[in-house]
Amino acid sequence: MARSHLRLVHDTAPSRRRPRKRSLSFWRKRGRGMRIETKLKAVVLIGLLGLVVLPGGSDLALTLVRPVQAEASTCRVTSITDGDTVRLWCPNGEGGPARLTGFDTPELFSPECPSEYAAALAAKWYLRQAIWGASEVRMVREGTDRYGRLLVAMELDGQPLRQLMIEAGHARPYAGGQRAGWCAA
Repeated sequence: MARSHLRLVHDTAPSRRRPRKRSLSFWRKRGRGMRIETKLKAVVLIGLLGLVVLPGGSDLALTLVRPVQAEASTCRVTSITDGDTVRLWCPNGEGGPARLTGFDTPELFSPECPSEYAAALAAKWYLRQAIWGASEVRMVREGTDRYGRLLVAMELDGQPLRQLMIEAGHARPYAGGQRAGWCAA
């Protein structure tokens, strides 16, 4: 029986097909790339995560580096709820939600119109920036309100916080009682 030998021949001639150029553009739809709907969903998801992670991360940093001098102890602002409400942690156990006194800001959680919601977000971020930028933060406890929150007058670098918020246009003077609306009539 004769043995047949297989002989492999390698093609050394250059290929006629050009290599396909790879596009660096993320948004172009070519070949087997990601669909545009998937890309848009990813962008929206990243944006929503930014709305949660950025405020939470800045509040955490604020908690770690910015103590608040109270009458009897050193407290920390752990989070900023809205433009006139913060959450405090005090080593003596008196922390919790605290309503900042002397001013009123737009409602973030029950706005009556879109402009009130936008103004509430601006007030919250202004308060966060003001507390973050102050070298000295002091507070004086003035009691509790009907919701069980601490009533606190806060000073930043010796200046009343109510004055800063009102002058910046993010708040109105408030001493209790009926609140005025924030929506244009």
